[in-house]
Amino acid sequence: MYFGTNTINDTWSIHTEAQHRNYGLFPDELEQLLLRTGLNYKLRDGLIVTGGYANITNHVYNSARVGPEVEEHRIWQQLIDVNYFGRTKLEHRFRCEQRWIEDQFKTRYRYRGMLFHPLNSERIETGTLYLGIYNELFLQPSETFLTDGKGNIDLEGQPGRQKAMSDAAHIAEMGRTLNVPTIFIDCGRRGNPELANIADKMGGEYLCLPRANAQVISALAQSHLE
Repeated sequence: MYFGTNTINDTWSIHTEAQHRNYGLFPDELEQLLLRTGLNYKLRDGLIVTGGYANITNHVYNSARVGPEVEEHRIWQQLIDVNYFGRTKLEHRFRCEQRWIEDQFKTRYRYRGMLFHPLNSERIETGTLYLGIYNELFLQPSETFLTDGKGNIDLEGQPGRQKAMSDAAHIAEMGRTLNVPTIFIDCGRRGNPELANIADKMGGEYLCLPRANAQVISALAQSHLE
């Protein structure tokens, strides 16, 4: 792994990063190669924003293919906030990613909290040996609709199923532009073609589950939105 910061002036700098991840111990057992760069702007001491680009190539173990099986292009934005408690440094990193993975688009949010404790100096600086502990959360937005698909109130608050369903279809088309993984679970006694059509307009998946309990619905939602 390589992480670098190339200073332009007191405010601006360039982030550079390379991660060569292997299946085994040898360089030719490549699993993933991540190359990331970005432009840093220091708002004040301890507070930095960054925007940049990353290219990630993924390789299948023991594949006969020379090149990567899956390639990802990623735009990312980041905020780092640093605080000190005595000698210990606490770093909060918030990151938002827009990911183009082959023909799919995904959005992901990340938070990493990390503690640095210097071992041979009073502060974290160049040449310092330190103990680092961190954990990171990965969040990907998704939507699950549990409904019988029988709308009867339109957006103006007036009764009428035809107008209500037309409004729902229009909203679904608008929601499609968000590229958020979505499933529609039809809990009605019979499958509803109108709800299936709304799911299709939103780019989501339609599931008809008239007798499913909460445990089954939860398991299906998780498996379909991974």
